[in-house]
Amino acid sequence: MTTLETAHDPALHETIRALAAERNAVILAHNYERPEVQDVADFVGDSLGLSREAARTDAEMIVFCGVHFMAETAAILSPSKTVLLPDLAAGCSLAATIDAEQLRAWKAEHPGAVVVAYVNTSAEVKAESDYCCTSGNAVEIVNAIPRDTEILFLPDMFLGAHVRRMTGRENIHVWMGECHVHAGIDPEHITRMRSAHPGAEFLIHPECGCATSAVDAVSSGAVDATGVQILSTEGMIRRPALSDADEFIVATEIGILHRLRRENPSKRFIAANDRASCAYMKVTTLPKVLRALERTQYRITVPDDIAARARRAIERMVAIGPAATPTPAPGVDPGE
Repeated sequence: MTTLETAHDPALHETIRALAAERNAVILAHNYERPEVQDVADFVGDSLGLSREAARTDAEMIVFCGVHFMAETAAILSPSKTVLLPDLAAGCSLAATIDAEQLRAWKAEHPGAVVVAYVNTSAEVKAESDYCCTSGNAVEIVNAIPRDTEILFLPDMFLGAHVRRMTGRENIHVWMGECHVHAGIDPEHITRMRSAHPGAEFLIHPECGCATSAVDAVSSGAVDATGVQILSTEGMIRRPALSDADEFIVATEIGILHRLRRENPSKRFIAANDRASCAYMKVTTLPKVLRALERTQYRITVPDDIAARARRAIERMVAIGPAATPTPAPGVDPGE
């Protein structure tokens, strides 16, 4: 049976749900996963919010339908649970732009600097960092650091430029990393889409690297800020019901359109760029989710020493600005 044929297979969906209940497993799906993977999940949301949900659950097993660094974060926050990633090919082009050795070398060039790492990083990089951040709380976290302290911000150059602009700090050094998806969400394309849909609100969901270029474009003035809403996932999902607009242009990875359309059926959602699709997010399929449950594969673990240091950076972030909590998927009892 092909992936297309299994995409909307009710029997496969029910088999996965039944096996998850039998194994005392919770299935987490990132907003950018395939629609059918989102539909089989217990919770759908952002990477850090899902990891925190995993830490709260009584389930013994976590099937994390996302990318590798997200499963690592879940393992760090839930050391007693079995964390599975359905496909080891689910990487992240942004996280891959810096490793622990490169960060150590960068720190050696700037002794005494405080390291602020975006959550889209490996556990080893988090362990070498002082703070983690999301794009939603990066400015708040940097503002909590004394202004005369040098900062190394990594790995997203667009988010780093935005933070430097919003905080007015000149002592922020930014790593020149980027996400392969956000190249298609550029100011010229955004302006063209907004001209074609003048009555549409412009929604930016900045919790993954693909949309940080749009955040940067708005704060720099390259994109008109009128009618722009920069929102968390839950804020983005709620916004259409609160708005008089019937159309919304969405600047992030196109996977979130499924959830927006499902939860707001009377509204129209248009991708800022319909080619803004993360190949890594799309490698997870329902048959792979089923195999993960059947075979307890592929388990993601983090060495204790690295996990302890990475947890410190994550906890510092949460203490300053908590992440949004994901919502249960429709029709799924979170207590299952």
